[in-house]
Amino acid sequence: MAYATTNPYTGEVQKKFPDATDAEVEQALSNAQATFLTWKEAPFSTRAKVMYSAAGILRRDVDAYAKILTTEMGKLISEARAEVELSAAIFEYYSQNARALLSPERLPVGNPAEGEAVLVHEPLGVLLCIEPWNFPYYQIARIIAPQLSAGNTIILKHASNVPQSAAAFEKLMLEAGLPRGGFKNLYASRAQLERIINDPRIRGVALTGSEDAGATVAQQAGKALKKSTMELGGADAFVVLADADMAKTVRWAVFGRHWNGGQVCVSSKRMIIVDKVYNDFLTRYTAGVAELKAGDPFDPNTTLAPLSSQTAADDLKDKIRQAVSHGAKATEVGPKVPNKGAFVQPTILTDIGEDNPARNWEFFGPVSMLFRAKDEDDAVRIANDSPFGLGGSVFTSNTKHGAEVAKKISTGMVFVNHPTMVKADLPFGGIRHSGYGRELLGLGIKEFVNHKLIDVVDIDAEF
Repeated sequence: MAYATTNPYTGEVQKKFPDATDAEVEQALSNAQATFLTWKEAPFSTRAKVMYSAAGILRRDVDAYAKILTTEMGKLISEARAEVELSAAIFEYYSQNARALLSPERLPVGNPAEGEAVLVHEPLGVLLCIEPWNFPYYQIARIIAPQLSAGNTIILKHASNVPQSAAAFEKLMLEAGLPRGGFKNLYASRAQLERIINDPRIRGVALTGSEDAGATVAQQAGKALKKSTMELGGADAFVVLADADMAKTVRWAVFGRHWNGGQVCVSSKRMIIVDKVYNDFLTRYTAGVAELKAGDPFDPNTTLAPLSSQTAADDLKDKIRQAVSHGAKATEVGPKVPNKGAFVQPTILTDIGEDNPARNWEFFGPVSMLFRAKDEDDAVRIANDSPFGLGGSVFTSNTKHGAEVAKKISTGMVFVNHPTMVKADLPFGGIRHSGYGRELLGLGIKEFVNHKLIDVVDIDAEF
């Protein structure tokens, strides 16, 4: 898999890591299974203490953790600090709420005098989580915080370009007091990954990544009869109605499309503007994007980060060329980005015809697709005309009406007057090609538990 830290801004390969050996994979599985047998019996208070400690360590050492993120995948140092805090908030949330979220549920029965029925939630066992590079800590936290709190143990296969981020989180959990074997980072190869999925000690698989990766892993997990959750790509609609506050809407649009270098599954990739305000939006949005400053992500004055790798930048440029070859108009915006670093010039795509396949693509970087809608109904139609269904947003001065429009948009999450956001106390997930399952809150913690019915019938009940 060629696990290595390559600084996206300098292009320097800073450190390489060998793939895991088969013996290391076996040891990780054995340790995870052995630890599960004791960890599942640990009281919620013990698990909560570990989660709370992890949150505290992240906050205490925020600068050190943030530096790793910026070095490995190039995100702005301010955004790296924000990701560390978001991860800490997730650990803290489950330290406070896991017990209540998994408390037994008493079920109504026909004749209470005959007995009672209770639904209890028990951990499944060892889980495999496969995570991407764009949020190296947050992606881990949002799966391990709930699942460790539920009593499961976890093996991590992280993206090959963020190996130090993965190692940092394993060290974090050990320092927080998690028993050794409770969470293990493995630099696994693809062949090893398939063997891990098929191992009987693995009881579930959680993946965040591309459609192709999701389809492959979901097929392998399904064949092995393992529960899986898939958090895949997105092409979130950013719907602008005629009565939107244009100044605020444009500021959110620039941010919503370009945070994390535009490399976010829930960034605002498709701007859908009703005809009446389209020209005004385009003019203001172009000016807003032009104000972005590309440069060293460690420089606090930089507002546009490089992409995660030169390969990612080259692939995105190729997708722009393909969109243009099918009839789209591409307008490069702002001052020229530096030659140094994996940068892509901010680009606005317009005139994307109904027959242009680019309408259904996910542009992972600073590329915006703008669509002119005839009216509100047409805007909803365009928003729903996508293979993806992750997030989306509606901008309007009438929030009550905005909520009604949001109900018509077919995705897992819709926000009114804000781009799709991620928080510790909001659920995350999508539909269609954006995957299945949910993470965070009670929905997330219950994805990998056995919802077991215990029905107690009075011995004197009539036979």
